[in-house]
Amino acid sequence: MAGEGITDPSRVGQVNSAGNVDALFLKKFSGEILQTFEESNVFKPLHTIRTIENGKSAQFPVTGIASANYHTPGENIAEETQGTKYLSDIKKAEQTITIDKMLVASTFLANIDDVKNHYDIRSVYANELGKALALRFDTAIAKTFIAAARSSAVITGGKTGGQLDVANNDFSAGDSAGSPAATTGAELITALFTAAQKLDENDIPSDGRFAVLRPQEYYKLITGGSGAVAINTSAANKDVGGSGSLASGSIAQVAGITIYKSTHIPSTDLSAVATGDGASSNDLFGGSGVGYNGDFRNSLGVVGHSAAVGTVKLLDLATESEYQIERQGTLFVAKYAMGHGILRPECAIELVS
Repeated sequence: MAGEGITDPSRVGQVNSAGNVDALFLKKFSGEILQTFEESNVFKPLHTIRTIENGKSAQFPVTGIASANYHTPGENIAEETQGTKYLSDIKKAEQTITIDKMLVASTFLANIDDVKNHYDIRSVYANELGKALALRFDTAIAKTFIAAARSSAVITGGKTGGQLDVANNDFSAGDSAGSPAATTGAELITALFTAAQKLDENDIPSDGRFAVLRPQEYYKLITGGSGAVAINTSAANKDVGGSGSLASGSIAQVAGITIYKSTHIPSTDLSAVATGDGASSNDLFGGSGVGYNGDFRNSLGVVGHSAAVGTVKLLDLATESEYQIERQGTLFVAKYAMGHGILRPECAIELVS
């Protein structure tokens, strides 16, 4: 009860009028981080995600395909008869994805700065923390898709994706070094149909196919190339069944492949960079890279299916904040603990130039 001359305020930041007077104020900050993270991710819904409660890794079983033969009456199905084998030896393997170290984005807001400031700096900080985590997450997934396309088959004798040279429209590309050559919208459209054919030949489902391109290549699908819009070679030309809009600058699909654009497609040689994504516990490129890092100078984008790569979550995106009396300010932290890896290489194709 308040004494004489003292008023008990009703603190709007307290939970049930008790405890930390700022407890309710901080939830807005957390919500903004979560929203920004979701909005900034392109690859998150385009791959497989598994959540584990504990442990350091997760195994993904991979199985081959069975065979079928015509049966001759009287022959024992369980035995090989006159060169005919009825029982299928279905090959099996597994892919293991290891949890990386905890990824943290943080900042410190001095109390005096917060009081003096004339605008809501907390929302700005929240957006930046969310973007930082989203960038690292999305970039790591993009690199994993590229690694999957360059990877050998998981099952012996199985199929692979490969690197599709957009300019020459073939899968002979094997060297990602050097500066990329210029491509046109017509070449990109042709390459997307070739990629769709490859996925068909790899028995990849038609539903869920996508392509993620750099903005420069994405808009070439609309303009046909550099300069003025070339309607005849535009994927948005509805006269030839195009799906898109010149007005909105968007392309929905080409060859049944949903098209996205992202600035998170890597474009430099990171094969010797052991920091950042190079410090990952998952070595995706073997001797030609480190961690999630490889040589991406010729990468234009990826075509794939959600079964190509996976993410294992140990700690989903979480936020913490604490007012530190001794420092007279608030520490804000956003974090997650995940790992990314290759599941089915035959579901991923890298577009190169």
